[in-house]
Amino acid sequence: MYPETERLEQAPSPCFVLDEAKLRQNLQLIDSVQREAGVTIILALKGFSMFSAFPLVREYLSGATASSLNEIKLVNEYMNVPAHAYVPAYRDDEFDEILSRSSHVTFNSWTQWERFRGGKEEGGKVKTSEAPRSSIPPFSLSSPSFGIRVNPQYSEVATDMYNPCVPGSRLGVTRDKLPDTLPAGIEGLHFHTLCENDSFTLERTLAALEAKFGDLLRQVKWVNMGGGHLMTREGYDTRHLVGLLKNFREKYDVEVIMEPGSAIGWQTGVLVSTVLDVFDSQGIDVAVLDTSFAAHMPDTLEMPYKPRIRDAYQEPVAGKPTYRLGGMTCLAGDFMGDYSFDRPLAVGDRIIFEDMIHYTMVKTSTFNGVNLPAIGIAREDGTFQLVREYGYDSFKDRLS
Repeated sequence: MYPETERLEQAPSPCFVLDEAKLRQNLQLIDSVQREAGVTIILALKGFSMFSAFPLVREYLSGATASSLNEIKLVNEYMNVPAHAYVPAYRDDEFDEILSRSSHVTFNSWTQWERFRGGKEEGGKVKTSEAPRSSIPPFSLSSPSFGIRVNPQYSEVATDMYNPCVPGSRLGVTRDKLPDTLPAGIEGLHFHTLCENDSFTLERTLAALEAKFGDLLRQVKWVNMGGGHLMTREGYDTRHLVGLLKNFREKYDVEVIMEPGSAIGWQTGVLVSTVLDVFDSQGIDVAVLDTSFAAHMPDTLEMPYKPRIRDAYQEPVAGKPTYRLGGMTCLAGDFMGDYSFDRPLAVGDRIIFEDMIHYTMVKTSTFNGVNLPAIGIAREDGTFQLVREYGYDSFKDRLS
């Protein structure tokens, strides 16, 4: 499934290693869905921003969605397309440049729409201000297509931290805050309430969406269904998804856009690490690694979830060497445990964390001065390419 262990020996430690062949398999599956369903699927940078892999992504996907000016610039520079922009709150000093770099701009609230549409409409079209000429890329559009993010107040996401429909959520507009007729200039609706869910969850979500926003769905040109569609996970019913999307698209006569994050990078690579120390702590064997759960794998503590480790038992096994794995920062909670192994761990042993490309690489930090993991690619031709390493400058550049 992932790069063979022998090839990973060529990687420095710690290091994220992308399996190029696996990424292509995911993209081929996603492309088949968009072609059969007649929809547009784009990359969500918040889940996968490894721009060294963007040339491969562009073979199958036409664009990407971004939630900050920096992400938008990355889309422009490395995918050579305008971005689909959605930012929870736009800044006055960035908005004109975002307009110049985007094909679609989605507003998170009705107040943001009223603030940034400029208060001027000519001929039924929103008039936008002109960005500084130096900021406008060659593909700049005179005016992007505008949309509004809606909150259907329905989500099956169990963890509140990832649930945009909890009471008081700042993400999206509820039906009572929208008029019966959308103003000229709003051409799309956007919702994002899934998180690594299947097509049947989407089906129930669409029913909730239609119940609240059915009249508005008939007034727009496009509907962005956001991310959380884990169509590359084993067992996902892509046939059901295709039928669902085709029916929705035809019913409302709209363009359907999807922007999965996890599905792109799902099970496409690993985080290679090394054991630095092994010792007994009050009757518990501890292994300290050259990586960090807090700085390099924060989702393991936020979600939380216990990552899989190659050649290890996910839960302790009686009679086998068992260790509580710790990171190299000074944070007391920078640990994950416990795992069992077939043989005792020793300093210098490699620990390989599986499925660490999506929503991991994008969240790393240099907390406590730890170096960021290097980045490499296990190429389809069997070779390993070290793409980038980090050091003191990467830590210093974040401070002053």
